[in-house]
Amino acid sequence: MIKKIRKKWKWLKKIWKGVILDIDLKEIAVYIVLIILVLIAAQHLNVVVSGSMEPVMYRGDIVVLEKANLLGLQEFNPADVEVGDIVVYNAAWHDGPVIHRVIEKGQINSTTVFKIKGDNNDVADPYWVTEGQITSRVLTFNGQPLIIPKIGYISIWIRGL
Repeated sequence: MIKKIRKKWKWLKKIWKGVILDIDLKEIAVYIVLIILVLIAAQHLNVVVSGSMEPVMYRGDIVVLEKANLLGLQEFNPADVEVGDIVVYNAAWHDGPVIHRVIEKGQINSTTVFKIKGDNNDVADPYWVTEGQITSRVLTFNGQPLIIPKIGYISIWIRGL
């Protein structure tokens, strides 16, 4: 009985050793790099969850962003945001990030503030937004925001929004 177990154990060790030898360290490194790139890319995408920015972007679209702070790296400075930019910010009046357009830039008590509004909304958002609330800015190409249409519906469906 012990001899049978030893034979099976030796056979299992040979198989396991062959599997280990078949895995190339370069292949593992490639997978690690790919995972890191996907995680970084995912940080630069945001799903539009409402129709407030129609007709520029629709519910279910994914927008490509540049981040104000990504792991300590500043891709853009919120102080550089101008009227017409579409930004993502943490709203005091809404639970979750909001994607709207800057319609006015001003100063209140030496603090730069922004009035922000959805293109499809009749009125501006209820509160002025400070630079510290702005987390991202939508990337544009030839004046048009970079959008991946309708793919975000998968995320909306999974989150039940």
